[in-house]
Amino acid sequence: MSTRLHPTPPAGFAPAFVASVLDDAVAHGSRVYGIGGLQGSGKSTLAAQVVDLARTRDLRAEVLSIDDVYLTRSARQQLARDVHPLLATRGPPGTHDVAMACGLIDALRRGGTCRLPRFDKIADDRLPASRWPTARDTQLLIVEGWFLKTPPQTEAQLVAPINTLERDEDAQGAWRRYCNTALARDYPALWQRIDRLLYLHGPGFDIVPEWRWQQEIALQASDPARTAMARPQVERFVQHFERVSRQAWRALPAIADWPVALDSQRHPAVPPPLKKGD
Repeated sequence: MSTRLHPTPPAGFAPAFVASVLDDAVAHGSRVYGIGGLQGSGKSTLAAQVVDLARTRDLRAEVLSIDDVYLTRSARQQLARDVHPLLATRGPPGTHDVAMACGLIDALRRGGTCRLPRFDKIADDRLPASRWPTARDTQLLIVEGWFLKTPPQTEAQLVAPINTLERDEDAQGAWRRYCNTALARDYPALWQRIDRLLYLHGPGFDIVPEWRWQQEIALQASDPARTAMARPQVERFVQHFERVSRQAWRALPAIADWPVALDSQRHPAVPPPLKKGD
């Protein structure tokens, strides 16, 4: 399997917690297991750890990140011209190829062979398909993403801008309404394909800029010859995610099958997972 280009937190999760996540997936018969959490919460790291552990138990496991199914850079640039300039920036609802993600999950459920897309965050585009890893006879697929199963907002909630990006670059609300409409219309088909959801519930959105900056440092360190984002760019970038992130933080503890609280150092306070049928 090719090296992933997702940045990771400074350290992984404790082996006992990783084992409890895999045990939860297996105990509930999950073929597609979701791991959600705010940007920088450790979703990619945990997903990779769970897959590594699954393989030691002779389970054929793979990871699909919501970040790997972004629309291509050219497609987002077209949306920016046709709908709103902010849609050039990857991340918010409306900037993913949801149909591709659903097709991949369906193929893996059938036990088929397929290529798993990978996204290069420094280049801001998908890697060439020739560099996508191949998955065969997958028994467990971990789907990880920052807004898995997040519900849309009401029209009233969309009226007031929540940060300087929305105030200065989306004064009429066209961008946030487009993203919210996409979240309501397109993404439920993907959410329905996730059998069970673990949500890493961080202390709040205010920690996200720091967590995301740590990710960017790790991303730059993984490929020093290329240029990642500077701190001011990261601060602006996370504002694209703030509205839906805050909605996720409020709503997902009640929606997720297993919410796990994280402190600012990403240490989980682990309650027992709900039993099958609860």
